[in-house]
Amino acid sequence: MSSTVRIALWSGPRNISTALMYAFAQRADTTVVDEPLYAHYLSTSPARLYHPGADEVIASQENDWRKVVESVLFGSYDTPIVFFKSMTHHLVNLEWDFLPDLTNVLLTRDPYDMLPSYAQNVQQPTLRDTGYADHLRLLDYLDQRGQSPPVLVSERVLQHPSQILARLCHELGIPFDLAMLQWEPGPRPEDGVWAKYWYDSVHRSTGFQPYAPKTSPFPDHLKPLLAECQPYYARLVERALDTAPLA
Repeated sequence: MSSTVRIALWSGPRNISTALMYAFAQRADTTVVDEPLYAHYLSTSPARLYHPGADEVIASQENDWRKVVESVLFGSYDTPIVFFKSMTHHLVNLEWDFLPDLTNVLLTRDPYDMLPSYAQNVQQPTLRDTGYADHLRLLDYLDQRGQSPPVLVSERVLQHPSQILARLCHELGIPFDLAMLQWEPGPRPEDGVWAKYWYDSVHRSTGFQPYAPKTSPFPDHLKPLLAECQPYYARLVERALDTAPLA
């Protein structure tokens, strides 16, 4: 195995994962890769029927997950660190035995805030779409193989970006870089073709935006799904990084 640090961020949808990718892209020692398993996911699941731009995504990427693992996740890079922004719910219809060889991080968000945002793009999301159950599956899988991945909560990152990112870098065994806190507005060349559907807010940003809780009423049609998601989220929060001083 190469000495390259291969950081795999496993996120749910609408979880500031793109902002974290942009943050890591500011590091001179890091290459970032946007959702390498998205086309595999769409081409092997019913999500192809309702994800915006699905056919375009499938045409833009390698669809065979084995080839993605070999040539992307474990390919050669010019930098000592590679950051893969990925979605936990993309880990479907494939084998997981490559995961312990990555440096894994989980990212989650309060479903009360996440679900109304996600429903703007996917009108009738299911528990499978949200990634919460898959997050716990992944956490248990890695725990059983001796890897205890850091868990990030989006709200905490937005409230305390420098402290949480410093803790994350410490957990990953890499130095924290203040450059991670700011970036130029607009798209990045690493953005997937799906950016036009999902990345509008991060393209208008220059850093992590202050956390603002939702003020509009929670949609009635999402309340049953909210009830499904909350127990999974509560368990994830128990493992989440906080702002305690580094040892």
